[in-house]
Amino acid sequence: MDDLPAAAAEFLCTPTVDRLCAPGWSDHPPRILLLYGSLRERSYSRFLTEEAARILQRFGAETRIFDPAGLPLPDGASADHPKVQELRALSAWSEGQVWCSPERHGAISGVMKSQIDWIPLEVGSVRPTQGRTLAVMQVSGGSQSFNAVNTLRLLGRWMRMITIPNQSSVAKAYQEFDEAGRMKPSAYYERVVDVMEELVKFTLLTRDRSDYLVDRYSERKAAGRVTEADELAAAAMAHESRLRAAG
Repeated sequence: MDDLPAAAAEFLCTPTVDRLCAPGWSDHPPRILLLYGSLRERSYSRFLTEEAARILQRFGAETRIFDPAGLPLPDGASADHPKVQELRALSAWSEGQVWCSPERHGAISGVMKSQIDWIPLEVGSVRPTQGRTLAVMQVSGGSQSFNAVNTLRLLGRWMRMITIPNQSSVAKAYQEFDEAGRMKPSAYYERVVDVMEELVKFTLLTRDRSDYLVDRYSERKAAGRVTEADELAAAAMAHESRLRAAG
């Protein structure tokens, strides 16, 4: 059962607890980028994002909110555009992200999708967002729905982000915020607190281990990259195979 003729043994690396328990932990605040999906003056996705940022700051995180106003459509300008450069720099700075979109026609808004599309999917055969944590939220004008958060989860998976289990969907959002744009006390608000608390926990847990968590056999093989530990593990596996064959 241990014989893997289709695999290149030198690039196989058995996951171990020791590698997950690498020495040292970062002591700076978790860095969280928040994106919202509407340009309306009274944007409920922006209000919810701002509320989430306040909660994250209360939990000790450093937050940045990207303003999508002025961001060109994907392929409508070069990647040198100042707003594109700003977004990409913030994404690179972040250790975790929050995506919050209104539901439009049963899906996320074009403003939300444009931001995600401007974040590079691949740089040098590696997704630059991989290993970052992600929390997803949505606001709806009518009854509660999960279409937008489901789409955001799909996109997060495609970007190889660690999307946390919890999520927030605020129905009839126009009822949930006061004139100043602050969220009123409710079960919806409590869920947002839950989601942000979980995001901070997952970010603290994974940010110093993300390189190992997303290190993959296929990428090591494509790059011809073999670490010393990989070589030792491959040698041990090859030795065991020879012993079994001889016995």
